[in-house]
Amino acid sequence: MAFEALAEAAERWCARTPFQLIAAEETERRMDFYAEPGVSFYVLCPEAACGDNFHVWSESEDCLPFLQLAQDYISSCGKKTLHEILEKVFKSFRPLLGLPDVDDDAFEEYNADMEEEEPEADHQQMGQLELWY
Repeated sequence: MAFEALAEAAERWCARTPFQLIAAEETERRMDFYAEPGVSFYVLCPEAACGDNFHVWSESEDCLPFLQLAQDYISSCGKKTLHEILEKVFKSFRPLLGLPDVDDDAFEEYNADMEEEEPEADHQQMGQLELWY
């Protein structure tokens, strides 16, 4: 994909997240992103014909450990789109941005439903019937 199209896709992604695209260097095929409170990273985009993967990194020592999830995702099998990678980076940085982890919320809601559930009467009766035989 042409770098200009990637930069436009990044701008659309930024419109839905706290991040801003603060620099897009076509010669280096690098896009820099920033969000308050000091969360920054960059993406190196591969040439269309070379078959390389995207690369994400941060020059901030505070941010770098949070990128491990996105880096693992990029290095896993299959080609990834810029949007998929940016979404993974956003998920990785949710704790630094003061946002809840989406997966944790869904898990807690699921567990809350499970804990409140009462045993069904049919199951209790079946157990009692089995004792009579």
